Amino acid sequence: MRVRPPSTAVATTAILLAAVTGATPAAADHGPDIAPLTKVSHGDPYADCTIGASSPDSVVYPGTEVEPYLSVDPRDSKRVVTVFQQDRWNDGGARGLAAAWSTDGRTFHRSTLPFSLCAPGGADFERATDPWVSTGPDGTVYASGEGVDFTKSTRTGLLAATSRDGGRTWRNLTTTHVDAQPFFNDKPSLTADPIRKGTAYQVWNRLDNDPPGPSSLDGPGYISLTRDGGRTWSKARPFVDTAAVPNTQTIGHLIVVDRHTGTLYDFFDRITYSDDLSTVVEAHYAMVTSTDAGETWSAPVTVAEDTSVPEVDPNDPAKALRAASTLPSPAVDPKTGTLYMAYEGSDFSGGAFDEVQLVRSTDGGRTWGAPELISPKGVPAFSPSIAVDGRGTVALTYYDLRFLEPGDTTTLPTAHQLATLAHGDPKHRTERRISRIFDWLQAPFAGGYFLGDYQGLVADDRGVRAVLTETHSGAPLNRTDVYTVDLRTR
Repeated sequence: MRVRPPSTAVATTAILLAAVTGATPAAADHGPDIAPLTKVSHGDPYADCTIGASSPDSVVYPGTEVEPYLSVDPRDSKRVVTVFQQDRWNDGGARGLAAAWSTDGRTFHRSTLPFSLCAPGGADFERATDPWVSTGPDGTVYASGEGVDFTKSTRTGLLAATSRDGGRTWRNLTTTHVDAQPFFNDKPSLTADPIRKGTAYQVWNRLDNDPPGPSSLDGPGYISLTRDGGRTWSKARPFVDTAAVPNTQTIGHLIVVDRHTGTLYDFFDRITYSDDLSTVVEAHYAMVTSTDAGETWSAPVTVAEDTSVPEVDPNDPAKALRAASTLPSPAVDPKTGTLYMAYEGSDFSGGAFDEVQLVRSTDGGRTWGAPELISPKGVPAFSPSIAVDGRGTVALTYYDLRFLEPGDTTTLPTAHQLATLAHGDPKHRTERRISRIFDWLQAPFAGGYFLGDYQGLVADDRGVRAVLTETHSGAPLNRTDVYTVDLRTR
């Protein structure tokens, strides 16, 4: 879930891209460059659940699976767990969160995550959102999400569960933090420490609008952690402060860990609004560091300016899209410790539309280089995910609109792409399409045509594995599915 005032883009530019995306004709939906995708979402475990409607205007999209993430067992990359939202609502969250697990990387089996009342043995929340998953060095799988209530009260809770059998079953359901209005918890992520067995970190932003109204927004970063394999979690506490600047929030917290030094790096977007909360005054990505496994944290360091603009259909800007604007995707090179952050920005389009940009730091995040353009110039691109494999190859996945023709306002041809940079060098960039071409406008509508606020990408010693959402045309009871693909980056 993502909660921001309606006019929160860093720039507001509505442009008809008559020639930008029309240079490349629509391609065939198959070919030698298309990777073999594996479907991971099978059936609908919550199809009969009637919980969650908050008003007559609430619309649930049955059979939809969106916003996937994934993890692989560091001991065996064929052991994969994916998580995703199941049955998205138009006004927030989904009926529940689901998982799919595999022991061979090809055949996936379904399990349910106990994060809403629709799930067997689930937590006492009407809906759930923001699925995340991470696997520790001993094979323990940690899943997290957010429970949301709409009818009883506007109540949000941070949830976690663990699996000792590769995602087949889940236990140790824990509510790590709960708030009711005027507080709202948002965009949690979870990272299992790759070198400290039994340790994992859950981070999110906690919006405080007390008292309700202008000039009262505060949104610090919060953390809860486990040292015993998810059996217990620490009391939630703030670790990134925003009180010094009025009307400031953070969003998109995500921790990555340097395997050699044990250093933790938390990346996030920091946004300051006008007094009436209607517009963004300033926004930038930042990072804080911990050298003692999350006990203490450094002051924030600026990583890059947030230059994202509204995500829209280029040929019909009245049609809003919803992707990964404001959400950083960081990674650390397991050999050199070089830090990378991918994000949506408009630096290379003159503020007209978002493309995929990359920044890097070779000194532990103290200083950062200028943005580099990763997606094709002149083509809107969204939802970057980044990972670095064991040989230092940087991989990025993203959706782009290169197949959109001028004047087409009825469909939005979209494809998922993979770009690789050998040793992180853009001069050695290669790219391939890893999905079929599908119509984004068939996705459920939830503040925009919604594939998810993020997609997933993880690395191992041989390459990367991606998870992504695709739509189906003419299938109102199955608008989307989740797929995964194993990609060798060399």
